[in-house]
Amino acid sequence: MTTTTAAVLVPLLPFLGAAAGLLVGRRAPGFVRPVAVLPTLAAAALAVLVAVRQGGGAGGGTAPLTAATRLADTGSIPVDLALHIDGFAALVAVLVAVVASCVQIYSTGYLRDDPRYPSYAALVSLFTAAMLLVVYSDDLIVLLVGWEIMGICSYFLVGHYWETAAARSASLKAFLVTKLGDVPFLIGIFALAGDTGTFRISEIHTRLTSETAGVPLDHPTLIALLLLAGVAGKSAQFPLHTWLPDAMAGPTPVSALIHAATMVAAGVFVVARLLPVFASSAAALAVLAVMAAVTMVGSALAALAQDDIKRVLAYSTVGQLGYMTGALAVDDRGAAVFHLITHGAFKALLFLGAGVVIHAAGSNSLAAMSRMSGLAGRIPDAFWTMTVALLALAAIPPFAGFFSKEAVLGAAEHAATGHTSGVPAGVGWTVLLAGLLTALLTAGYAARLWLLAFRGRGEPAPDHGKQPVAMNAVLWALFIPTAALGLAYGRLPDWFDGESLTPTLTTSVLGTGAALIGALVMYAAWRHSAARAARVPLGAVAAHPEAADAVSEAEAIATHEAAYGSIAGARDPADPGRLLLGPLHRHAAVGFHLDTVYSALFVRPVRAAARLVRFLDREVVETYVRGAGGAPRLLGAAVRRAQTGNVQTYLGALLAGSLVLAVAAVLVAAGA
Repeated sequence: MTTTTAAVLVPLLPFLGAAAGLLVGRRAPGFVRPVAVLPTLAAAALAVLVAVRQGGGAGGGTAPLTAATRLADTGSIPVDLALHIDGFAALVAVLVAVVASCVQIYSTGYLRDDPRYPSYAALVSLFTAAMLLVVYSDDLIVLLVGWEIMGICSYFLVGHYWETAAARSASLKAFLVTKLGDVPFLIGIFALAGDTGTFRISEIHTRLTSETAGVPLDHPTLIALLLLAGVAGKSAQFPLHTWLPDAMAGPTPVSALIHAATMVAAGVFVVARLLPVFASSAAALAVLAVMAAVTMVGSALAALAQDDIKRVLAYSTVGQLGYMTGALAVDDRGAAVFHLITHGAFKALLFLGAGVVIHAAGSNSLAAMSRMSGLAGRIPDAFWTMTVALLALAAIPPFAGFFSKEAVLGAAEHAATGHTSGVPAGVGWTVLLAGLLTALLTAGYAARLWLLAFRGRGEPAPDHGKQPVAMNAVLWALFIPTAALGLAYGRLPDWFDGESLTPTLTTSVLGTGAALIGALVMYAAWRHSAARAARVPLGAVAAHPEAADAVSEAEAIATHEAAYGSIAGARDPADPGRLLLGPLHRHAAVGFHLDTVYSALFVRPVRAAARLVRFLDREVVETYVRGAGGAPRLLGAAVRRAQTGNVQTYLGALLAGSLVLAVAAVLVAAGA
């Protein structure tokens, strides 16, 4: 099989699996699981084959794989169905396909009793195909097709538990916010094509970077900011990140897919592909750096205050995406994509492990888990794999997250010290300082999650039996890259255009030191909070629900608010995050009121305008419509009553009318 054929099949197989799943879902339910799993596994194997052939190996990398066919001749700028697979695209495709395969396998056990599993599995396959199309595409219009399909799939997948108000609201919010960013993104694509004369990404890259044929853009800042608006929406960056924590109302496997390999990763990858566009404008790099810094620090503080285990991980994803955009701001796409890949491995493991924890505990609430003893013993597979994944998240060596995060901080250090041409030193310092602060906070909320979930004290955790083999097997499959992927950083430059990803000594010491300090401070706060909790009644936070059988995630979502109340108002003395954040806790717990601001600026005015339009439609427009129909009806009724059929009445009316006309004629003549 040629490399080009294998590359074409990588996005095509999940798409065919989605189509087949929708066709056979109702008629042959026994084929649903094989149709969901096997095409995605085959796509993962082919993606690995393409990656091996396109980069790495003893001989180093090879030239990017390119193939194209004319899709539409628009009369000005043609649209091509084109592939461009370099080392970046090859590795990201492997990540997407492998994580999607793990999600599909995990879902066979996680949603084994869900009657809507066939449509769910088909949507996951379609989601995967759309992301792979984005990764491999060399044409911005074709990329946009995959970009939009992902947005539609996310709407249905996040709203899978449509019986709950939280899922319905979250799916609509995710769709609207991401579509809001897609509008300027589309305008930016057209503006970029107008300046460069092509939709082909590789040609745009050549035009902006070639020393001989390079031509600068006419409007680099405008184009970069328009594209950045779309990326901020899709990759959940400040200020368009608010949809991602709410999207946790969907099934946990969907959260793993969105956070680790698709949707949010798409925005970072697109900026990496179009990085020369952003590098053409120092102002765009500054905006990117500030956005990354605010996103990193703000999301880390919010994660410290969350009670829902999935929302902690959601805000964690927002923060790690901030690291990636920070690396792009200092013009180092190798570090950004490296962190994208390692983050995909350990974040998928964390979310899928969280699904096991939720089923075992019967709740999403960390406050409830903190009052369960022995939960780690009930789910040893999830405990050990999540422990390593949290260490990787906290960037503790030698796990994967350490190498990729330090690569980002090292790139920021180079920019801050003036060693990166074209990047202002202020951009480098912004990313570096925010990254170090976020490293401290990240280790803090990772330690808090581990302590509250697995070191709880109180009644024994309910025994719901062993988890399905498929779920535990996937956790151990993702454990391998989480633990060992970082050790391969020395070989990754073969895929990353020869760029060095080696962490610097300064950032390694500072970053690891910040992480250790954050973890130790959180442990001390946990010990103090636990001692204080022993002297304080339980109060607003309920103990874990007593249940004989495991509850579904839909039930956990539906009952969480009623059982545990609003975390912003609850007073849990055992929560070390509340102790450390102090008065800031209640603001961080609600995302620093950004949703409230959006509600005041956009939601309420739109609803008020809608009410006004409804009033005008019902009371003004319909009044005229009713009048237009009512007047002829009344006239018709009057004329109908005049038709009595009596000849004498008709003659009398004729004579009376003639008399009136005669009198009128005399009066007119006299007046003249």
